[in-house]
Amino acid sequence: MDIIFILEAVVVLAAIVMGTRAGGIGVGVWGGLGVAVLVFIFGEAPGEPPISAMLIILTVVTAAALMQVAGGVDWMVKVAAGVIQRRPKQITYIAPLTAFAFSVGAGTSNILYPLLPVIYDVSYQNNIRPSRPLTVSVVQSGMSLAASPVSAAMAAMLTLTAVEPFNFDLVQILSITFPAAIIGIIVTAFFVGRMWPDLDEDPEVQEKIASGALTRPGAPGGEQIVLEATREGRNSAIVFLLGVLAIVIFGLFPDLRPAFEVEGEAVPIDMTTTIELIMFTVGVLILLVGRPNVSEVPGASVFKAGMVSAIALFGIAWLTATFIAAHEEFIVTTIGGWVNNAVWIFALAVFLVAALTTSQSTATRTIVPIGLAAGLAPGLVTGMWAGALGGVYTLPANGTQIAAANFDLTGGTKLGTKLLDHSFFVPMLIMTVTSVIVGALIGVIFYGT
Repeated sequence: MDIIFILEAVVVLAAIVMGTRAGGIGVGVWGGLGVAVLVFIFGEAPGEPPISAMLIILTVVTAAALMQVAGGVDWMVKVAAGVIQRRPKQITYIAPLTAFAFSVGAGTSNILYPLLPVIYDVSYQNNIRPSRPLTVSVVQSGMSLAASPVSAAMAAMLTLTAVEPFNFDLVQILSITFPAAIIGIIVTAFFVGRMWPDLDEDPEVQEKIASGALTRPGAPGGEQIVLEATREGRNSAIVFLLGVLAIVIFGLFPDLRPAFEVEGEAVPIDMTTTIELIMFTVGVLILLVGRPNVSEVPGASVFKAGMVSAIALFGIAWLTATFIAAHEEFIVTTIGGWVNNAVWIFALAVFLVAALTTSQSTATRTIVPIGLAAGLAPGLVTGMWAGALGGVYTLPANGTQIAAANFDLTGGTKLGTKLLDHSFFVPMLIMTVTSVIVGALIGVIFYGT
């Protein structure tokens, strides 16, 4: 193995590790430093920066933040809460599937935060252990963004697969990731619904009830969750969701996109440009129907998270692009052989990077290019990628995990003390393994190897 390849690989890994320790935009700036080291010290040509993916993120985040400020997220949460409250006995299935649907539509898992107290209250008042629906609802958000047309992870994936020579577009990606995620959620809910003792068999919960720290499930005095929503919020959310639907339709029917002559042939505009134009249009429509205070947009949680994702993606994707371009032949002939002989290595690599960085988009831009360069079929890559993104919940370090544990007043949802002994670990493993297997099978069966 070439010594230069090893040294540069160490630079890449060190940048990822240091960026992960810094967190947030630290991933991006450390990635940028890695590029500088490869260029100025090792003399490698700079790779292609992920401009298209960043532009998709910027336009989607702008529209989503406008929707949030207009009250659209509140309206979506109220609708989701209503769905959950209508079928309380099936909450272990209904809650994560509902959260999944709205995360896919909004392109962010932030919608889960205000749903957590609703999930806790409905489950507890119906004598169902809250940790069951809470854990499944949290871990599903690790891969729900792989099934969203407007997430940062999808933006990163689309700019890798929808280009020559793969031409694996948005609709093909969704045809794999969406069913894989749904099946993963259902299978996980089935097993988690049989984990841990019921509330009436848990001595800790019964002790809290006896001491008065908790009301008896179903008794008057339990926490009542009341959610408010406005007409402007409803209109903004509907406009945004219609924009998501339009993106899917344009992906399904390329002939609907404007076409321009290229070398004597009419070629439709690409999906990257289509998504950007639709999201700008959606943003203007939200301004008209939702009347959001534009000055509040930069402070919106969706906007902040999106900007962090864009910067992190910029640095780390530029780093991996530079490294892969410099050693593409070696990666194809050597690493490609390893991956093709044991394709699960690719899924494991995505899982580990997702676990270390807690970022789906970073894991996508770090590992997916290597899998594609190694010769894996885009359908197989997509199937394993979606499920392996669940690795973001390997460690109990995410905001949604911490929030879920804090909302569960029974104490049943635990963050643990030994890194891997938290309540989310087993549900995460079940969902990841199931979704990887199902996604890989769909990718191979329908799109070949």
